[in-house]
Amino acid sequence: MLAFFKSKPFLKDLLAGHYVDIHSHLLPGIDDGANTIKKTTKLVKAFQELGISQFVTTPHINHYVWNNSEQDILSNQKETADLLKDENISIPFKAAAEYFMDDWFENHIKTEKLLTLKDNYILVEISYLSAPLNLYKTIFDIQLAGYIPVLAHPERYTYFHKNFGEYEKLKKSGCLFQLNLLAVVGYYGSEIAKTAELLLKKGMYDFTGTDVHHSQHIEALHQKIKSDSAASLKEVIANNAFFKF
Repeated sequence: MLAFFKSKPFLKDLLAGHYVDIHSHLLPGIDDGANTIKKTTKLVKAFQELGISQFVTTPHINHYVWNNSEQDILSNQKETADLLKDENISIPFKAAAEYFMDDWFENHIKTEKLLTLKDNYILVEISYLSAPLNLYKTIFDIQLAGYIPVLAHPERYTYFHKNFGEYEKLKKSGCLFQLNLLAVVGYYGSEIAKTAELLLKKGMYDFTGTDVHHSQHIEALHQKIKSDSAASLKEVIANNAFFKF
């Protein structure tokens, strides 16, 4: 009975002081995240206030929407780091990418060196509308190229919600799962929160990410979690220490 009345923790309190974020869109003017250095500065300051210790920011590489190159991202990261230093903002950060898995990406991994979260871990995503027909071939090709795929926000692919076996198949294929922390405060709605809860309970998440694009996302990180699996959530959050640099 006492457990029933126990208050759920604020998400920000689970992150403070140690968290290494591996999914955000903070570089200015490069995708659908921060569009100016002023907004980047505001978001990075908010990360510091949350107690996030380090982060790897991950602009989209989606050839048909955000046609960024690896060099574009690295150049932007260096320039941004210099500008933040001028503002006395010292939180360590690196840049990787969030790769959209499609036909262009299948060819790209065969010819280009990818930006990794760490070592050979790459962040990937798929369409919110439907799974690609060649999804498992692409996952195989990623591994054949020497990389480990970390699938961003699997809870947000709603076409898997009524076919949970696909999540299990993805894990068996060698795909790691990254939970969007915004899901556990209900930011994306109840159905996505419910799926995130189920994936947590089944121990299927490997890492977490904020996926911050703008100030509304920062505000959501200050809310209480809606999940009943706080202990499991803490464990997955702690796994991000792997990416410390």
